[in-house]
Amino acid sequence: MSADKVTIKIPRRLYLKIQHLIAESGFNSATDFIVYVLRDVLSETGRETTEDFTSDELKSLKQKLRNLGYLD
Repeated sequence: MSADKVTIKIPRRLYLKIQHLIAESGFNSATDFIVYVLRDVLSETGRETTEDFTSDELKSLKQKLRNLGYLD
């Protein structure tokens, strides 16, 4: 694995849903899709790090990730 990448664990059921979803899309892998979604969520805030988020912004972002199935 490249030094600039990390492994993130997600529930298997979510992974299988993503695989099914991307089967009919332009994404090559579940990883590509997940990176796309996370970049999209972060771009809504105009930031790519969490250092400048307020407490309310972090709560909102976490709720969005929960709604997408990324957090329990």
